[in-house]
Amino acid sequence: MSEGFKGLVVYNTLTRRKEEFIPLDPSRVRMYVCGPTVYDFAHIGNARPVIVFDVLFRLLRHLYGEDKVTYVRNITDVDDKINARALRDYGVEIGAGKLTLNEAIRAVTEKTADQFHKDVAAIGTLPPTVEPRATEFVLPREDGRTDMVTLIQNLIDRGHAYAAKGEILFDTASMHDYGELSHRKLDEQQAGARVAVEAHKKQPADFVLWKESAPEEPGWDAEFKIDGQPLTIRGRPGWHIECSAMSAAYLGEVFDIHGGGLDLIFPHHENEIAQSRCAHGTHTMARYWMHNGFLQVEGRKMSKSEGNFVTINELLETDRFGGRSWPGEVLRLAMLMTHYRQPIDFSVDKLTQAEKVLDRLYRVVGNVEAAETSETKDEVAARLKDDLNTWEALIALQGAADAAETKKDPALAAALKGAANLLGLLTKTHDEWEAGKRQSAGIDEAAIEAQIEQRLTFLKEKNFQEADRIRAELTSQGVQLMDYKDTETGERRTRWEVKR
Repeated sequence: MSEGFKGLVVYNTLTRRKEEFIPLDPSRVRMYVCGPTVYDFAHIGNARPVIVFDVLFRLLRHLYGEDKVTYVRNITDVDDKINARALRDYGVEIGAGKLTLNEAIRAVTEKTADQFHKDVAAIGTLPPTVEPRATEFVLPREDGRTDMVTLIQNLIDRGHAYAAKGEILFDTASMHDYGELSHRKLDEQQAGARVAVEAHKKQPADFVLWKESAPEEPGWDAEFKIDGQPLTIRGRPGWHIECSAMSAAYLGEVFDIHGGGLDLIFPHHENEIAQSRCAHGTHTMARYWMHNGFLQVEGRKMSKSEGNFVTINELLETDRFGGRSWPGEVLRLAMLMTHYRQPIDFSVDKLTQAEKVLDRLYRVVGNVEAAETSETKDEVAARLKDDLNTWEALIALQGAADAAETKKDPALAAALKGAANLLGLLTKTHDEWEAGKRQSAGIDEAAIEAQIEQRLTFLKEKNFQEADRIRAELTSQGVQLMDYKDTETGERRTRWEVKR
């Protein structure tokens, strides 16, 4: 058995097959995932890769050790969409003595990045080991970490890039196997009508590494040398070069896993591979490429024109989806109920189903502390080791819940909770879960408690008709009552929880 193999098998988009995951260095497992472009709040489709690769991060830490895994997820804070949003939101203030364009851009990116961090924390994701911002890796750095301008110069020096019309472009014809990830041959791309043909490009598929900025646009003074002649272009980087620089800066020229959504395979990831391999002179960039499937909402593609575009924040804090807000853990479980490589149809029914599963699991584990190790955790890990089979892992959790509930054994409940943490689930106490559900449902706790006290008074007075009326009223609001006897006083008491 190869050193470093822990039984994990993943589907590698590069080879189109499942493969044993064997890290380059078991003491330093390295993963890079494309993060958000912070021009707008993240939508529920953006949540899927965040959740999928958080589970993979948790599993790798479980298999190799928490201090042996480096997970890099970037923030793209330089992009033409960001520039447009800054002009839209702050246009009247720019140049009027209040804000510069760069200050407006910073205001947009800071606000959006802050909201992204709040949203992903609410759905239970661990922070990545490193979260670099693109703007910090444009020009050469004092610490010597890889930067975009130096990478571009390497491409020029190796004959893979050229200057034309104020741009530095990657010469796709200079790479004999360009298209290996997407399986798109260069000659087929050249003949296709979907590739824009521009006169200054050598090949229609050539893409921008650096583009000139107009005086009113943000930019950096980048110095290049072409054929021994200095060339300064005040401009900004192309989209793809950002990830090539930031991944190399923290993970090296070749690393283990690169992840992202299926929509990024072409052109983004394809062009990342081209830049990185050609700049470094390596045969590969990442050894395993993993991609999650697409998401649609209630059977339709999510889009603003369809009226079904929902941000994570809206799902968590407003009643836009299903007439109520939803706990972050419900969103997380709803995503994990479908295998990460399959398309997912996101719906109110799926959220409702996920919430019912969580209700039951939290009821079983109660308020116990999670067990660090257990056979249950090993069983869940075994299911996840088969290409992150979260559905099978959830079945294993349900089986563990059956055993814990039947035997009423706190040790089994603790083991169940510890195993669920591999999926980022059951990280709260039962009481915290119930309080969160009440908040999401807009429940007035003080009013509920008052009605319960009134009902108990009616029961003492044997006014069963009024007591039943209050129970029915609360049931219609989604509040379930559970009567029990106080072990010390023998009096009737009532617990309650939210049911949907």
